[in-house]
Order: sequence, then structure tokens, then C-alpha cells
Amino acid sequence: MPGFLLAIDNGTTSTRAIVFDTTGQIVASSQREIRQYFPDDGWVEQDGEEIWASTVEVCRNGIPAAGVTAEDILAIGITNQRETTLLWDADTGELLHRAIVWQDRRTADYCTQLKAAGHEPAIVEKTGLLLDPYFSATKLHWLLQNVPGARQRAEQGKLRFGTVDSFLLWRLTGGQVHRTDATNASRTLLFNIHTQEWDPELLVLFDIPASLLPEVLDCAADFGMTQPELLGGAIPISGVAGDQQAAMIGQACFHPGMAKSTYGTGCFVMMNTGPTPIRSRNRLITTVGYRLDGRTTYALEGSIFVAGAAIQWLRDGLKLIHHAGETEALAGQAGESCGVYLVPAFTGLGAPYWDPKARGAIFGLTRETGIAEIVAAGLQSAGFQTRDLLEAMNADGTCHTATLRIDGGMVNNNWMAQALANILGMTVDRPQVTETTALGAAYLAGLKQGVFRDLGEIESLWRSERSFAPNMDVHKQEELYRGWLDAVGRVRKPD
Repeated sequence: MPGFLLAIDNGTTSTRAIVFDTTGQIVASSQREIRQYFPDDGWVEQDGEEIWASTVEVCRNGIPAAGVTAEDILAIGITNQRETTLLWDADTGELLHRAIVWQDRRTADYCTQLKAAGHEPAIVEKTGLLLDPYFSATKLHWLLQNVPGARQRAEQGKLRFGTVDSFLLWRLTGGQVHRTDATNASRTLLFNIHTQEWDPELLVLFDIPASLLPEVLDCAADFGMTQPELLGGAIPISGVAGDQQAAMIGQACFHPGMAKSTYGTGCFVMMNTGPTPIRSRNRLITTVGYRLDGRTTYALEGSIFVAGAAIQWLRDGLKLIHHAGETEALAGQAGESCGVYLVPAFTGLGAPYWDPKARGAIFGLTRETGIAEIVAAGLQSAGFQTRDLLEAMNADGTCHTATLRIDGGMVNNNWMAQALANILGMTVDRPQVTETTALGAAYLAGLKQGVFRDLGEIESLWRSERSFAPNMDVHKQEELYRGWLDAVGRVRKPD
């Protein structure tokens, strides 16, 4: 089918618009960084208006960069940082507060109170999620409690809540649509993944008025039309998925046991578990992988809060490097056995530890330690955290894959990709198109529009660019991992 697909990819640190052709190849892209704010210890916010402005800007730049117009765009797919929470006026669309980002930990004490009251088992059973500040419900509860007038206006039906996808849909359609998809809904602590509906008991528990919530659709569905004046013409929006689920689709992990790991701001390992949700015994998340034609495919996921953000910190915080591209050569100078460990628990530790009070540290420093060693430790930290997740999946009896499909900005670093294979003792496979998050959103949009017949056709488009097989002695591999576990133990806070 002639024409193109536009993916809007709102990540944690930037917004991108990528134009794909109907074979999944990138034609053009545009990107703009988004500022993060840190108003208090463990607090992370973004300006929702900046998110919106960046979205319009990159779309307006990306479409002409591809040499096309709005008329040539068959459909738009949206993928987004999940759990990030926004609250706006139902009539004007005016935001009441900065977006509270998924990394934010301000509701840690509230989660502790709910756990102490015995609510976590029921929450896990209904949502597949743990009771943690990571997810949207406690952030929304905080907004309603702390923004003047928000609680009263919410109870009067005058406000709307959404994750970033819902907010963008609202703005793109001129306030005509308040919708989300099943993957983003499944990250709120308010959505029952078994009934595939907002759960009334959870709404009562978190004191959330139902009128705030968006309508939940399949991942490939009619999400509305863009306002013609925004992009030069009305374009159907027909694909939406949270970023990690979109990456799983972009990586064509359509069969149970297939797994992908995405290395962006954070790192997320997701394994397809098929039509049956599998409850983890090792503090992983059971979530919606995707929902198509009313049929749900589930996934097991491990979430790491800091991966690429550690390299960003080395650049912007410590100013050890000028740009991320320097890290490959520097790490090569240090090697994989330099003995330095960076535990990037800047806002706590994610899976499988779920310790919101842990804080980051660097261990193993000597007089010989330099920038190269610290950079290598930063890159390796993503690999060690990935192994933590795969060890948990193994303990759950679900990790049967011999190959891990990897994507995200970090994996363009060959040193990091090889170090990852060595730490895991597993082949890692890098695809030709590493922008798999945006690609998955484009695939969903194309699936709804009939560009692709089915998932099998999408699967046939996946291509490997390079495989990295482990080349480290097993004893050395285990020694390095023991050192990591020791380092993590040192930053953990006692219960």
C-alpha cells in the first residue's frame, strides 16, 4: 500500500516523530529534548505544555523532512512513557500541575500505609502490579489531595486524568477524545487486567472519581482524527501502546517465551506469556502485552528505573563526558574487569528489589580509577540490572529464551552490547531498526488501517543487524555479578 505511517514517540527525555514507510523502514525523523524538574528528593516532574509543544514541533518538522504531506500519512501511532500522570480541565484542557513522571517517588509513604493496611495482595491479584510509587494511581491521588481545588472539581466531573497518550490524544483531537489503550490502562493500578475494565473497588481504595478516567480501547483502534490545522490535514490516529509494549511489538515478540529488552532512560525486559497472565513469585510485573480484536496477550516485565539516564548523569551531572558517543571508546580503555560498580539508584531501585529509599553509589574506587572506569561501570550497570531481571524470570520458570532482542539508544554502543552478552551469558540480538518503540506504534496504526494483514506479516519484516555472543569466561562472569550483588546490598535500606 502506498503511503507512510507517522509514529509519535514521547519518551522521558525527548519527543520524536518518525515517518516510516510501509515496510517498517525509517524515512525521516525529528527529535526535541524535554526538560525534567527535580523539586525535591525523589521527585521528578515535566511541563505538560512542553510535552505538547514538542509533539507538535517534531511532527511539523518530521513530515516535510520525509518529503511528504499530511495527505500521504495513512495513520498516526502514539507511544509514550507510561505511568507519567497528568490532570487537566475537562473544558479548557488547562493543566493543573506539572506532569508527575513515572520515576517519581513522592508517594512512597502513602504506598507504605496501604501495604500496612493489607491492601497489596488484592491489588496484585487485580492489576498484576505491585503497590509502588512507580504507578499512576498514587500520583493521581497526590494531585487530588495537594492541588488546591482539584478534589472538588474532580468530584464535580470537571477534570480529566490521563497518561501521556491520553493527554496527547485530547490535544491532537481538539478535546474531542478522552481515550487510552489497554497497555497504558494496565499501568495505573486502577485497571483489572482480567476483566479488562476499570475496577470499582480500586477506584474507591485510591479515592479516584470514575469521571476522570479515559475510555479504554484495543491497541489498534479508532482513537480519533487530528485537528486539520495542527499538521496540515486531518490524520487518523489508529495505534496506541505504552513504550515497552510498543517495543515488544516492534521487536515482533509475538510468541510465548520471546523477550526483548529496551535501553532508554530506564531499562525494561518484557517477555510474552501468551493469553494467560502469569503471576510472578519474584516481584516482577504481570501486565498487558497488547490487546488486539478484543483478545489480550499478557507479558511478564521487569522495570529498571535508570539505564541510559546514568550516562546522561555522567554527562550533565558529573560532566565526565561531552556526549554519549564518547562512552564506547572510553569503556574500551577500561575493560570489563576494572572492579568499579555504579549502582544508579538515583530515585530508588526497581525490579526485583522495589526499594524506593535506596540511593545511588559508586564502589571499588582506587587511585587508578579514572573517567574510563566510571563510564564502563555506568554502561555495565544496565547489564547487571538486566541480569537481575532475567534471574527473577528464571526463578518464575518463564525464561526459556536463548536470545534476548535488544533495542533503544544504548544498544548502538557495541561495547555495551558485548558487555551485556557477557554479563548475561546469553546471545543478544540487535535489529536493523533500533527505534523499535516508534516502529511498534507505527505497526499498530498500520494494522488498524489494513496496511498489514496480521501480526505474521509484521513478524516477517523483522531483521537482525548484529548478534553478540558471550565471549567471557564463565567464572569471571559470575565473579563480576557477585560484585554487583554486593554493591546493591550496600545501597539497600533496611525495612
